[in-house]
Amino acid sequence: MPTPKYKRVVLKLSGEALAGDQGFGISAHTIQDIAMQVREIVEYGVQVAVVVGGGNIWRGISGSSQGMDRTTADYMGMLATVLNALALQDALEKIDVDTRVQTSVEMRQVAEPYIRRRAIRHLEKGRVVIFAGGTGNPYFSTDTTAALRAAEVEAEVILMAKNGVDGVYSADPSKDPTAVKYDELEFLDVLSRGLAVMDSTATSLCMDNDIPLLVFAIGDSGNILRAVMGEPIGTIVRRQTRA
Repeated sequence: MPTPKYKRVVLKLSGEALAGDQGFGISAHTIQDIAMQVREIVEYGVQVAVVVGGGNIWRGISGSSQGMDRTTADYMGMLATVLNALALQDALEKIDVDTRVQTSVEMRQVAEPYIRRRAIRHLEKGRVVIFAGGTGNPYFSTDTTAALRAAEVEAEVILMAKNGVDGVYSADPSKDPTAVKYDELEFLDVLSRGLAVMDSTATSLCMDNDIPLLVFAIGDSGNILRAVMGEPIGTIVRRQTRA
């Protein structure tokens, strides 16, 4: 059996990734495929934490742009991530993957509150831990949640699974046919060039804590395993390596 390159990972799933081709809501086929991919790496002994977004249901910044109070809109977005987390938990447990959902906003009837030491213990026991509710604070994205949780649980890498794009490009490849895909980048490059990888707060947090980021396409079955095995897919973003 090949040995995975990473033993503990944070998998960042956008809400759009869970929507699949339908563009909104939760695609049963897509979420089942993601669950199968997660089970595949769990069977290799990889400890997996997942951070889910909520953009397939509600985006706080969109509500804010329409006149809603930003804090209220962001809390609604946090609740959307909980819906996605419960759907993913259901899909995982249907294929016999032991899973726990932890939320930053307490709702004990449906999930555990986020407790760092408990999360790490779940990971050590081979359970998949799904972090929902963002950071529990408005004005912070789920990208920042992924960076924060990765630092807290001492993950070796953040696997950023994208919907419809297979890495980081110099421009939006769907709009600019001359856009160039990068195989490797430094966090400072991402910040200075304004590349749409994750927001600047999350990028800085990853850079400061030396947590590499691997950006790849979720649409191709088996890509999560390829990423964990260290195969050259997508774009790897690291801390500064030049002298």
